[in-house]
Amino acid sequence: MIDLSQYRGIIFDMDGTLIDSMGSHQDAWRAVCEEYGYPWDEEYMYSLGGVPTLQTVVVLNEKYGMSHDPVEVAVRKKLLWEEGDHTPKVIAETFAVFEHYRSSMKMGVGTGAERAHAVEMLTDTGILPRIDALVTASDVENGKPAPDTFLQVAVQLGLQPAECVVFEDTQIGAKAAAAAGMDYVIVKDGKIQC
Repeated sequence: MIDLSQYRGIIFDMDGTLIDSMGSHQDAWRAVCEEYGYPWDEEYMYSLGGVPTLQTVVVLNEKYGMSHDPVEVAVRKKLLWEEGDHTPKVIAETFAVFEHYRSSMKMGVGTGAERAHAVEMLTDTGILPRIDALVTASDVENGKPAPDTFLQVAVQLGLQPAECVVFEDTQIGAKAAAAAGMDYVIVKDGKIQC
């Protein structure tokens, strides 16, 4: 088990870090890209994991020189995702960390998902009643890579940023953790990178 004894709190990203639901998001994004004419780049889209949907559309418009309405595209992506199979499952390695440290540390989730989605996923996996803090894209003005999400989780936990460690699966999330003054651990393909 990874030694996190120097910290007082653990903050988990949700999609792709604590809960495996990225596949269904990728399927929805692939369909949206095809519909709106964005080139499909699976690796690039995965790298945007944790970025709120509206901001992802802004990024895609800038990258590909397009001007689609972000709200329209975001609504379409949400509808496509809701139609897909998005049964959430916990990611074994990070959930083992959660279980191991739950009795001795405060636990929070900081996600780029909208609040309704996060509550649904965390409820379906039984995690929601076991965490001490939840901050979503609905709760912050500036999503990842800005530090706001993780800083708000630390406030809810009653901890200083340096007392927290973040588990993240994207570089954008890692940048947000670093900007918040927090150490971070990368999770890649469900495996903790030490």
